Amino acid sequence: MHLTLASASPRRRDLLARLGIAPDAVIPADIDETPLKGELPRAYALRMGLEKALAVEADGFVLAGDTVVAAGRRILPKTEDETEARACLELLSGRRHQVLSSVALRSADGSVKTRLSENIVRFKVLSEEEIHAYLASGEWRGKAGGYAIQGAAEGLIQWIRGSHSAIMGLPLYETRGLLKSAGFRIG
Repeated sequence: MHLTLASASPRRRDLLARLGIAPDAVIPADIDETPLKGELPRAYALRMGLEKALAVEADGFVLAGDTVVAAGRRILPKTEDETEARACLELLSGRRHQVLSSVALRSADGSVKTRLSENIVRFKVLSEEEIHAYLASGEWRGKAGGYAIQGAAEGLIQWIRGSHSAIMGLPLYETRGLLKSAGFRIG
């Protein structure tokens, strides 16, 4: 059973390894990730996972996912510069927010099944020193909402409700369920 991971994320490969799975190929999906006008975070997360699974040309199974950080109805960006990351951290400071992590599995026959993991994260009130130190770490680069829970930001999070793996980038419970229901052998 050939499995292609439609993501360049090393986190997603590491998370799949926790299920005892090593993809046969890694082909990042090249799609436009701009939210549609008025698109809500949940719909956006599901659409991104689906579009990524459909965009990759490969035989066998194609596994794709997307993680979205949302403050209310607002989809936060995958931060590309320090100003953007600071704005996200300041917005999330002292409040809870959603982390929506979709996973999509395309089977060899072209059918696609999707799942969504909905999670809540609460940051402590961040001091200027904490924000400055986190920005200096560089962990925020390319991360939804300007942080990575698997790094130093974990020490700034008061609590989570949901799946730690989903907040990292791949909901393992949902991924395992999709793979098993499609007949993919998992150890």
